[in-house]
This record gives sequence, structure tokens and C-alpha cells, in this order.
Amino acid sequence: MTSTDSAQTASEAAPAKAPAKDPWDLPDVSGLVVGVLGGTGPQGKGLAYRLARAGQKVIIGSRAADRAQAAAGELGYGVEGADNAETARRSDIVIVAVPWDGHGKTLESLREELAGKLVVDCVNPLGFDKKGAYALKPEEGSAAEQAAALLPDSRVTAAFHHLSAVLLEDPEIEEIDTDVMVLGEVRADVEIVQALANRIPGMRGIFAGRLRNAHQVEALVANLISVNRRYKAHAGLRLTDV
Repeated sequence: MTSTDSAQTASEAAPAKAPAKDPWDLPDVSGLVVGVLGGTGPQGKGLAYRLARAGQKVIIGSRAADRAQAAAGELGYGVEGADNAETARRSDIVIVAVPWDGHGKTLESLREELAGKLVVDCVNPLGFDKKGAYALKPEEGSAAEQAAALLPDSRVTAAFHHLSAVLLEDPEIEEIDTDVMVLGEVRADVEIVQALANRIPGMRGIFAGRLRNAHQVEALVANLISVNRRYKAHAGLRLTDV
């Protein structure tokens, strides 16, 4: 057998390469229950409203169940309210939208309830002084990395950082014109969160790297606050050529 024949035989024996996966081929998440910790605050409540309005089953959580239930009643669309622990237990995906100063303590207290869950951290560590908003850098690197450290048995991702609570909560607005940067360690988990973002009209979920890159995504909110104050706007992000 000649070398040409050998090369041809090897080529014929080699398995054909699978076609590259379409990055926009995302899973169906319509049947998943979404819990929102901090769902009585503006960002959490706005996200809960938009997801429920898009047909997602949503439970909002708070430290006090009655407060969560009152907020859920205001939103309609079948949204339920419960305390944080019950919300975590009953949900497939849990969005963390609590204030930064309570972030670590809240997650630590829910470690058991969040085990095995897909956790989406959207908390932005920020400080404020007379010059305006500025980014804080947690010891772990970011809020998302702090969540991953505190929840070793959960699947932690980061997303929904750059959304205006004013736009989210406004029932007159049909579409939220923005992209959602999604970060995580496991591509399948990231794709679930991308698909969840895509459920909200006008939004696109975009893969934006691993959790080690979460700090600059969280920090960008300080810049958006400056933009919004200067231009009296509710700016979000759009990524070009994607």
C-alpha cells in the first residue's frame, strides 16, 4: 500500500466532524419556574414582572413572606410570593437581586435551599459619594464569584446587570431594547439564562465569558448611572455585529 493509499484510508475511517452548533440555538425554558430573591426591590420586581408577562412562572422572595405576597399581588400574571427559602426550594432558576450589602449573608443562609439550582446573580457592588457611583471590587473578585464561593453546590451564572428598573416596571413599555451579557462556567447553564433573557421582548441574551470576567460587567453599571444622570435617560447596552 502506498503512502497515498494509507492517507486516503485513514481519511475515510476518520469520523466526520459534527457541524458547529448555532450559538442562537437555545433551549426551551418556558416550563421552568423562576424565583427572584429580592423580588420586592425595584430591579427584582421589574424582572419578575417582565418574565411573568412573557409567560414564565415566577415566584418572588423576600425575608418576609407577607411582603413578597403583597408585591406579587401588585404584579399579577400569576406571580406568587414567598419567603426567600421557600422561593429557592420551589424554583428551577433563582435570580439574586438583593442589595449588595446583604448579598453574602443572604446567600450563605440559603446554601442548602440553593443546592443543585441554577443561580443567576445580577447584583452590582457599588459605592456612592459626592462624585457619584463607583464600582467596588469584592475580595472574591465580583458579586458573582462571591456567590460561587458561597454556593459550592449551585450552578452560578451572572446576568441582568444593566437593566433599568424604571423601564422594567413600566406597563406601557412593550419591549426592552437591550442586550443581556451572560457569564458562567458551564455553557449549557449560560444558554439557559440566555434563553430566559430572550423571553422578554426586545432583549437578547449574549454569552460574555466566564465568571472571572464578571467584575467589569458589574462595574459598568457605575458608568451607566453617570450616562443616565447626564442625559436624563434609562440607558442599556447593545452589542454590535452579533
